[in-house]
Amino acid sequence: MNIGEIARRAGVSRSTVSYALSGKRTVSEATRRRIQDVIDELDYRPNAAARALKEGRTRTLGLVVPPAGTRLTHMQLDFVASVVEAAARVDLDVLLSPSGGDHDRSFERLVSGSRVDGVILMEIRMEDARVARLRKAGLPFVGIGHTARDDDMCWIDVDYASLIARCVHHLADLGHRAVALINRSPELVATGYGPGLRAAEGFAAAVAERGITGYAYPCGDDTASGHGVIERIRAEHPEVTGIATLNEAALSGVWHALEDAGLQVPRDVSIAGVAARQWAEDFRPPLTSADVPARQMGTQAVELLVERIAAPDTAPRHILLTPPISLRASTGPAPAGG
Repeated sequence: MNIGEIARRAGVSRSTVSYALSGKRTVSEATRRRIQDVIDELDYRPNAAARALKEGRTRTLGLVVPPAGTRLTHMQLDFVASVVEAAARVDLDVLLSPSGGDHDRSFERLVSGSRVDGVILMEIRMEDARVARLRKAGLPFVGIGHTARDDDMCWIDVDYASLIARCVHHLADLGHRAVALINRSPELVATGYGPGLRAAEGFAAAVAERGITGYAYPCGDDTASGHGVIERIRAEHPEVTGIATLNEAALSGVWHALEDAGLQVPRDVSIAGVAARQWAEDFRPPLTSADVPARQMGTQAVELLVERIAAPDTAPRHILLTPPISLRASTGPAPAGG
């Protein structure tokens, strides 16, 4: 059903129906009521553009995602899906825009082109030029993640430092005396990627607190990199019997490399990490992990952004989540002599 059919049934022009829906021009009460009767009869819902004319807004949110050439992790895909679903529940559209690398022009068009009412940022760096650009533009925004100076931005994030530290403590409680951190890619960490830097800080602090030996390794977000990082760890530090990680995309390669080396999880090597629940449960054996509530975070990010759009002068809200470690089959006592 469209405006043309409504106009035909109400006996008016298409422009008159458009004016009645948008409020852009005055329409007589009798005509407006006749149009409304047809709308009610047909159960017609005006599209987002018609509502935007009436409300003076685009009714569209921008979601800034990693570049299209980057393989999104399960966690990132859950963020995207939950943002789209949460926006749809409040009758909003979502415009996806990549940023980073050769995609800065796409982000600039999103900010300066009056295409969206607000923006949700993913994969935030400790010092993030996109945050500064949004502040300068005065466009409401929310981060899934936060910068080093985050007091004046609205965000929701996971406490990666505490969660990786908990993984280390869990491994130490099981008797592991040499542990490794498998972080995100060296390129990502070098750019100041918040979760990677905070995870490294939490790892170093926990290792020092427990008096055990720790080695930090960056790792690309793919199977081959996961395989390669295990080969490096075994060659450089064969005493390692415990692994903490936030790189879920590399886990399958980690597992295959251990299997190729004749090592079993958790008999020879225990693994604990921070990951999306589905990924953790599908890992074999199921991964002991802090299950990131990615869908909850995406939903709350939309709620926070809608609040910012409606009341931009309110104090920014900060939500830091620390989900519990779910004990599964990938961790066990350190091997004898480990």
